[in-house]
Amino acid sequence: MMLDDNDWRRHLIDDDAGIRRVLEATRRIAVLGIKIEESGAPAYYVPEYAQSAGFEIVPVPVYYPDVTEILGERVYRTVAAVPGAIDMVNVFRRSHKIPEHVDDIISKRPKSVWFQLGIRNDEAAERFARAGIDVVQDRCLMVELQHVGK
Repeated sequence: MMLDDNDWRRHLIDDDAGIRRVLEATRRIAVLGIKIEESGAPAYYVPEYAQSAGFEIVPVPVYYPDVTEILGERVYRTVAAVPGAIDMVNVFRRSHKIPEHVDDIISKRPKSVWFQLGIRNDEAAERFARAGIDVVQDRCLMVELQHVGK
């Protein structure tokens, strides 16, 4: 389903009400680019926080080919390989690396894609929005969860 030139922009979410709506529609989060605990990176502690707030986390690491579990959950190598529905794909990839994941993510049809703080790719965001997927860019999921009281 591709949206016309006017409709797709409503899927670009950048206000508190929109973010609250996205979070309220989310239970299961695939984390693309998740890191392992030893990294001490936001790509570990942000999904760890979301898990502690009651969200189901599905790890989709880009590195660590031998790791089979992160945060006590089975690892998948692509978003499309994750069984069942995904509400959100939380993206921890550098902005210029996002295009290589767009088709994989769109094939899974998540409700939303969330680019972490410091990550923005307007071209990829437009592709997601035109596919009917809500997009949040350059926001920290952990900060926004705390903001809405999760």
